[in-house]
This record gives sequence, structure tokens and C-alpha cells, in this order.
Amino acid sequence: MEDVKDVYLTPLPESQYVRPFRMHYTQNGKKKNWDLLEVHDSVAIVVFNVTRKVMIFVKQFRPAIYYNNIHPQDRQSDVIDTKKYPASLGVALEMCAGIIDKNKSVEEIAREEVLEECGYNVPINKLQKITSYRSGVGVQGSLQTFFYCEVTDEMKTEQGGGVDDEIIDVVEKTIPEIEALVTSQGPINSPPSCLFALMWFLHYKAEQYKKSFGLYCSDCKQ
Repeated sequence: MEDVKDVYLTPLPESQYVRPFRMHYTQNGKKKNWDLLEVHDSVAIVVFNVTRKVMIFVKQFRPAIYYNNIHPQDRQSDVIDTKKYPASLGVALEMCAGIIDKNKSVEEIAREEVLEECGYNVPINKLQKITSYRSGVGVQGSLQTFFYCEVTDEMKTEQGGGVDDEIIDVVEKTIPEIEALVTSQGPINSPPSCLFALMWFLHYKAEQYKKSFGLYCSDCKQ
């Protein structure tokens, strides 16, 4: 995952994932404009393994995070110095997620993402829809639908790690580790939607599992 080299920047050609444009409008009698990006809506899924009481995360290299860890002056170079800026700067810890780019229901897409990224075969009726919200409200405002599901070790398959040229690591964290993550002073290489989802889990779901911490984590507080 962190074997990244030959990094350089170019203007954006036509893309199937993002479309930049400018909106013009009049507000309270004053003419204004705003630069926007049209992107796909998406799904995000909190996956909790009830067999071992661990949350399932995905870890992957995110070019946008990497770019924003590069000093503006160094972005002007023909090639980015990957010794000065190692790929680890762009590795993010996230919920299982994916864009809605198929003619399928959000539930079907969420189920596919859990299988492809995390390797768990989850029936659609085990996916609990929590809410939908707008992400990137400054420039995109796309809709993300948030699901929760509980999985067991028996539901694990040989899949996972992404499809095609995706490089995704599956990461497991205990509830105390999640609590430490959301209370960290940062910076945290995770999107706000992920932190919101974790806070939701800690508020609504975590208490029922805390009594069994001693079964797998000697350092966990009761």
C-alpha cells in the first residue's frame, strides 16, 4: 500500500468521478458565484464483528490527504519527493464505503461494499439504515447513506481488500481503541463522516458489549 512513487500533478482532464463547474446566483439582490464539484452519492457502513467484539475498518491510500500533507511550495515540483513525503502521510482509516454508480438500491450497494472491502457476506435484511447526510458541503453536497450491520466470524469469506486495482487493508479495533480514536487531539486521517459514525456506535450500541471486554482485552476498562 505504501509503495508509492513517481508522484506528479497535472490539470484535471474529463473525469467520470468529478465534474467541476461554477454556479451563478443572486442572493438578497447581490450577484454571486460559487465553484462546485458534481460527484456520486455514496454509502458508508459501520461493520461490527459480534464474535470478537471488534469494529471492522478499512485502510487505504487517499491522494487528497497525501496532497494536503505536502507543503504548497513543494507541490510546484515536477515530481513530488516521496522520501520527504512518504505514502504513509496519505493513508486513511475509514468505514467501509463506496460510491453509488450502479442501477441498484443503496442497500444492495452497501452489501456489495461490505463483501468486496471487508470480506463479510451480509444479508440485506441485516443492514440497518441509520440516516443520510450531506458531505463536502463547501463544494459538493453529495448525499451519503449510513448503515450499521453486525457480522460474525462465520460470515467471513475469502473476499475483501477491494476489487480491480484497489489496495485496501482490513483493520480491526476494540471499543476502547475506538474511544481513544474519537477523543484524540488529532490530526486524524479519517473523514468526519467516519468519526460521526463511530460516535453514533459508541452512544447507541457499545454499552451492550462492554461487559465482555475481559474476554479478549486485558487492558480494557470495565
